[in-house]
Amino acid sequence: MQELGKIHQLIIHFMGHDLTFNVEVMIMTWIVIAFLIIFGISAAGKKSILPGPIQIVGELFVEQFFSLAEETIGEELGKKYAPLICALFMFLVLSNWLGIIPHLDEPTKDLNTTLGLGLMGCFIAHYTAIKEKGLKTYLKGYIEPFFMMLPLNIIGELANVVSISFRLFGNIMGGSIIILVVSYLTYSLFLPPFLNAFFGFFSGTIQAFVFTMLTTVYIALKAK
Repeated sequence: MQELGKIHQLIIHFMGHDLTFNVEVMIMTWIVIAFLIIFGISAAGKKSILPGPIQIVGELFVEQFFSLAEETIGEELGKKYAPLICALFMFLVLSNWLGIIPHLDEPTKDLNTTLGLGLMGCFIAHYTAIKEKGLKTYLKGYIEPFFMMLPLNIIGELANVVSISFRLFGNIMGGSIIILVVSYLTYSLFLPPFLNAFFGFFSGTIQAFVFTMLTTVYIALKAK
């Protein structure tokens, strides 16, 4: 059970402060990013009328998420944010799948990763709201229906970030704990490989899609 608490840290002393980095999460994140870069280059590098398997997968992702973004946010904003939404889903689903490979872990098992993605979605949503509505109308929304609602509206916005971040983190970490506990109980014989596939492929894909959709809907609601 010590595996869950084992953290490889990189501590950098900077201006009298210690900056601590989780080395394992950083490496796993860059593995996912490197794979996405290679996949993008392979899918778009040699486009042809008769596409290959990689180009087909790439076009399928782009077409589906562009359509999804336009239906959720609107045609104009959908075309603008569809690349972000598609990249977010692909990053999350690959991150969640990474734990299936022996000796590798999911970057989304670290709260810093999910919280960072949640803050990114929040920033984009509020930036879109200010751009679409104007600063005055945007700020006015915090005191509606009356001024006393200002603290509750601010807490509600913070709660959105916390809930979406902790939801993804909790599901991925919870799956890891279940797999680890069952592995110790059954000596890693039959159930752990099945559970690993279930939480990695099935649950990991669903959680990536849910996080992506919640971020998309959040942007859509703030833009209206």
